[in-house]
Amino acid sequence: MAGTLLALVLGFGTLPAAATPSGTSPASTPTALAALAAPDISITAVRAHLDELSAAAARNGGNRRSTGQGYRDSVAYVKGRLQAAGYTVTEQPCTSGCTSGAGPNLIAEWPQGDASGVYMFGAHLDGVSAGPGMNDNASGSAALLENALTLARENPELRSRVRFAWWTDEEQGLNGSDFYVRTLSSTERSRIKAYYNFDMVASLNGGYFINHITSAAAAPMKAYWDSLGLRPEENTEGAGRSDDYSFERYGIPTSGYAMGASARKTSAQAAKWGGTSGAAYDPCYHRSCDTLSNINTTGLDRAADGIAYTVWQQAVGTGGGGACDPAGVVGNGGFESGTAPWTGTTAVIAAHTGRTAHGGTRFAWLGGNGSTSTESVGQTVTVPAGCTRASLDFWLWIETAESGSRAYDTFSVRVNGSTLASWSNVHAGGGWTQRSADLSAYAGQTVTVTFTATEDYSLQTGFLLDDVSLSGA
Repeated sequence: MAGTLLALVLGFGTLPAAATPSGTSPASTPTALAALAAPDISITAVRAHLDELSAAAARNGGNRRSTGQGYRDSVAYVKGRLQAAGYTVTEQPCTSGCTSGAGPNLIAEWPQGDASGVYMFGAHLDGVSAGPGMNDNASGSAALLENALTLARENPELRSRVRFAWWTDEEQGLNGSDFYVRTLSSTERSRIKAYYNFDMVASLNGGYFINHITSAAAAPMKAYWDSLGLRPEENTEGAGRSDDYSFERYGIPTSGYAMGASARKTSAQAAKWGGTSGAAYDPCYHRSCDTLSNINTTGLDRAADGIAYTVWQQAVGTGGGGACDPAGVVGNGGFESGTAPWTGTTAVIAAHTGRTAHGGTRFAWLGGNGSTSTESVGQTVTVPAGCTRASLDFWLWIETAESGSRAYDTFSVRVNGSTLASWSNVHAGGGWTQRSADLSAYAGQTVTVTFTATEDYSLQTGFLLDDVSLSGA
């Protein structure tokens, strides 16, 4: 990782009710495998990839920095395995914005599935000059490689295209992934339904973190770790610090797994996940001791299997998503990537001081003026035709200076101008609360969804909105 910078969602299949013992893979039993409809990823194979990446560093001055031969040897190893498995593999030189002499991005696409709908899975392959970078980020790269090879071996029928990427020059500022997304045409960007990032997924004292944990894109990732009883949390430490941010900046939905870097584990997290409170998640972050001894095999196994579950749910023809695939329907639902595609009173979207976003740093603050006013944000969405049930889910925080049981100021969800659900100053209190509105009647239709706050002439009511997504079955 660069140093600068719903409970189970309907439609994702049946998951095992209890967590498996520490160190075991939940998909290693026939019962779990059938329930998850995804293969078990061999942790032995993942560790073998780590061995190769460690050897590449050892042969070349002890590191895999993007400008060195250790990185190029890493690219050669990953590329060779992918080509042998049948992937279409491209080395993409980073011709602008990267450190002088940096090696290429590596892009691999499985040549099946609808090319107009692409799910991308990525990890940075480079490391820092201080050491071999086994957790940061050979761990994500190795887990991703074995997932790609497993997909090729299983060769399931795909309804969507699957693309894997290993990024260059992440440690110098997310440069490789930025170049990739920046140089795509707008048409090509629009084909990417979601991007998933894996950076440091084997931290020794790690936790279980998910990027944009409440988003539609994160739903299968959260569902898998929920099935293990892990109670994952939002990846606040990694926000804006890894390659998913390059995609977020262009409004592409993102998620991913991480286990933490230099931030310190809290006592509550230690009680939940084990490990040492008050100590860094990765004691060897950006240090020479980030070797094969700095790998949490249990966490790595859980991440690798969660990646497989997400691939199968999002792209495989027999996956639980089916024709009802809600991922990416709502664009920029966490408001982290500027204002597009939201329209209306977009000035309400910002990193507001004095309040904390539900996820990330930005949210929409409608109302709160204490005078007669109307503010709204909205966007056009297409509800998948295969959804017999569809729910617009969002987090709402209502704060007010009003009192009593009379609704003076209101917040409404409207579809094509018709009010679908509403709340008011009467519902204030309790901080962030998840709310929803039923969109089932609009399956197969493209509609305009609008959130509107209306205040009367005195006493303010603020309606704070964040993490808007669509779930369906």
